Amino acid sequence: MSSPGLLLFKTLWGWTGSLEQACTSAEGQHFDGLEVNLDHPCLKALQPEGIRRCLSDAKQHLIVEIVTGGDYTPDLNCSPSQHLDQVHRGLERAMALAPLKITLITGSDSWQEVEQHRFLDRLLDKIDACAIPVTLETHRSRSLFDPWRMPAWLARHPRLRLTADLSHWCAVSERLMTPELPPIQAMAARVDHIHARIGHAQGPSVSHPFAPEWAEALESHRRCWQLFLDQSARPERPVTITPEFGPDGYMPLQPFTAAPLADVQLLNAEMASWLRSSMLIPADPNRSR
Repeated sequence: MSSPGLLLFKTLWGWTGSLEQACTSAEGQHFDGLEVNLDHPCLKALQPEGIRRCLSDAKQHLIVEIVTGGDYTPDLNCSPSQHLDQVHRGLERAMALAPLKITLITGSDSWQEVEQHRFLDRLLDKIDACAIPVTLETHRSRSLFDPWRMPAWLARHPRLRLTADLSHWCAVSERLMTPELPPIQAMAARVDHIHARIGHAQGPSVSHPFAPEWAEALESHRRCWQLFLDQSARPERPVTITPEFGPDGYMPLQPFTAAPLADVQLLNAEMASWLRSSMLIPADPNRSR
């Protein structure tokens, strides 16, 4: 298992087995829990009490992902009010599963800035009413798609807590994220959850994070994640990390056969092992900041 200040989660993105099989796999790979989309097929056949029991029997925590707007790239016809309504209904469903955390992929990059801030204000009011910690992901095509806006937006919305997926920002800005950049500095103390996929200057996923050609990208992400841990990790509020290599256009494919260049299930297990040995948790969680 992981350090008290850091918990590692197995993503069920691309998982085709049952929830019970996922729990067994996660336990065998020494994960601390599962991260799963609220509408994942492995949850649909089970009632909330059955999901809670399955996780409890396997001693696995749960992070629930809620996606609004119809899919991971939102429908442009979906209004802010519709996104908010979907968040409200999703939070009600997610709460019944008693997750450790909830992460939201919400909003749209197509909205004007005044509309974005009105949406975030109303969204954070809903989050404040939730008894479980809720974070917003820095995801392409969503409200938090732009790294360069983050310092000002975080100052304007002090209640905002984040799921940091820097691979999306690599694709958006066509550059690696590094700890010295203003967005990374501004968000460091506001990150509660990390999606550990390695992006590069032209895309959101390398073919294999431990291939030598991607060493610079790997180290760039690691240094940012370490900063987040240094700023945010506490025994009573552990930072959680989900290795998140996945399918759906992220993993590069062989031409003509469309075979993936690497097995994403194995990559995520290998990334978890690497994170356990490479991420340093601050020795004194009560140190002055």
